[in-house]
Amino acid sequence: MNKIAKSKAADRINKLREIIKDYRYNYHVLDKSTMSEAAADSLKHELSQLEEAYPKLITPDSPTQTVGGQVLLKFDKVQHSSRMLSLNDVFNKEEVEAWVKRIEKLTPDRNLEFFVDIKMDGLACALIYQDGKLIQGITRGDGFVGEDVTANIKTVKNIPLFLRSEKGYEKFLRGRTEIRGEIIMYKKDFENLNKEREREGKPVYANPRNLAAGTVRQLDTSLTAARPLLFRAYDMIRDESTDLSTNLYTYEAIRRLGIAANNQATVFKDVAGVMKFIKQWEEKRHELPFNTDGLVVKINDRALSSSLGVVGKAPRGAVAYKYPAEESVSIVKEIVISIGRTGAATPVAVLNPVVLAGTLVKHASLHNSDEIARKDIRIGDTVVVFKAGDIIPQVDRVLEELRPKKTVSFDMESHLKWQYPDLKFNRPEGEAVYRLTGMSGKLLLKKSLEHFASRGALDIEGLGEKNVAALVDAGLVDDLADIYLLKPKEVEKLDRFAKLSASNLIDGVANSKHPTLPRFIYGLGIRHVGAQTAIDLVAHFKSIDKIADADLEELMVVEGVGDIVAESIFGWFTDQDNRKLLEKFERVGVKPVFKSLSNGPLQAKKFVITGTLGNMSRDEAGEAIRSLGGTFSSSVGKATDYLVVGENPGDSKRVEANKFRTKELNETEFLKLIDKSV
Repeated sequence: MNKIAKSKAADRINKLREIIKDYRYNYHVLDKSTMSEAAADSLKHELSQLEEAYPKLITPDSPTQTVGGQVLLKFDKVQHSSRMLSLNDVFNKEEVEAWVKRIEKLTPDRNLEFFVDIKMDGLACALIYQDGKLIQGITRGDGFVGEDVTANIKTVKNIPLFLRSEKGYEKFLRGRTEIRGEIIMYKKDFENLNKEREREGKPVYANPRNLAAGTVRQLDTSLTAARPLLFRAYDMIRDESTDLSTNLYTYEAIRRLGIAANNQATVFKDVAGVMKFIKQWEEKRHELPFNTDGLVVKINDRALSSSLGVVGKAPRGAVAYKYPAEESVSIVKEIVISIGRTGAATPVAVLNPVVLAGTLVKHASLHNSDEIARKDIRIGDTVVVFKAGDIIPQVDRVLEELRPKKTVSFDMESHLKWQYPDLKFNRPEGEAVYRLTGMSGKLLLKKSLEHFASRGALDIEGLGEKNVAALVDAGLVDDLADIYLLKPKEVEKLDRFAKLSASNLIDGVANSKHPTLPRFIYGLGIRHVGAQTAIDLVAHFKSIDKIADADLEELMVVEGVGDIVAESIFGWFTDQDNRKLLEKFERVGVKPVFKSLSNGPLQAKKFVITGTLGNMSRDEAGEAIRSLGGTFSSSVGKATDYLVVGENPGDSKRVEANKFRTKELNETEFLKLIDKSV
């Protein structure tokens, strides 16, 4: 830039500093944006150039002076002016009420007010200001002694080097002012960092809290400066305790001095108000820019709270309300592989059930074989499982010190061969995912839709092979549930359809919205789940939700369901695309009907057919048997009750029937039996 006169430069520098400080104050403290981030960066760039041209005009409080570049040899230990305490945890209304009753016993004549704030998940830190100037930053450490991280703290963009001067708050610019809070990283910034590392082929970070803590403790301050860290305050300490009457006023003072504090903080006069606030933020907390695991509840009157004293490591006058855990420890019982609608094979960890974010979690996505290898996840391992917000439960890391002896690394290819012996998979070059060989997403969808509409499943007239291909190729159907969103005019435009045939197809689809539950389960096309297995699953669990939530042991209790079938069912229902498909079926009005066959006239009777029947196909005969509560099987066994013999029967089944003394029926006898049973 062209060099301007020093007097003009000084004026311009002062104005730039003020507008940048004002932008930062509004953005980080008041959560308001006075200009775009790009515009603010442009102003800071101009200020840097002017200060480079006139280095004597640089002042310690300039926004440019928060850029790190110093490499430290170590962090010095520093004793806190007063102990940085922990808080006792409470988990429900009863525990909050018990805490309040204990306070009321100690202060029988006081009307209590409760200050409630969002608890941030970051690194606790204390900022020391002397006469308004930042002189030191100290980590929490053990509460008594922390580490001096001043050089790194000065690189955090929303920590002012000088406190803001505002009328009515001048006293805080005199003497020692200590502001305590958390160094945090916003979720969006954390996600962007991880995306960048993925692109570079580097391991991703575990969570924002650990990354923030590790960043503040970097000896190279330039690394700290490069990370999007922020500070949010939760307390202030003054030598004169009377300077701060309540926690609500303390937050107001903190903001007026130019430091961010949560705007959600509120005061209540009773436990009912506190609990309503807690309930409100249990779901809304996921909308916050930072992670949190609960709220802090304090006595609002600071003098009263101080008089209550400390028990162990915690003050009597405050508690931390913890929401249901979003991280826990479990054991990997098995690793199964699900096949999604695109043919991608996804490994899933089967866990000992654990409660995360208020829900029972039995499985976690392992993404792909590379991710399993990177984290070295093995069957039998004890793992840390996490769930942030509504995301799929995932394995964070393995606790190797708890690993059983003789565990072996997971082999994706051998497990695919074991679980899906009749399928072939390949891993395309440059990809981490194994896919079905020769099966594109469209081809899989066509096959799936043909099966879904077949006579043994939902029996949708007009959805044969060619019509299915026409719908998929035209882009009118992207998944099975899309057929229920088809419009007559869309279908009419296709070569194979006219107005009447399109209308008939739409009517046929609409009439299939209430299939029996076994037909619906069979129609989903779950590997190894035939019509009889679908009936057995429904008879045992009685609802699709219970089938979806069943673990491997629960599935294997069902007759005819062994290891491979159980893993296939479990894998299908843990696949997120399949879960979304079931939700979509519900949204478009598909409601399978459960009808108990436990009292059917053929209940507990097992049939096998050999040869060709003249009046119905084998599938139709099997459907008739199952609809009456009987079981239709492909092979004769000790438990088989009837062998139905048609034309040109096979010798092997008759030999087996004779061996087990199974009763033979010809077609006429069979038709009479099912007719009498109706």
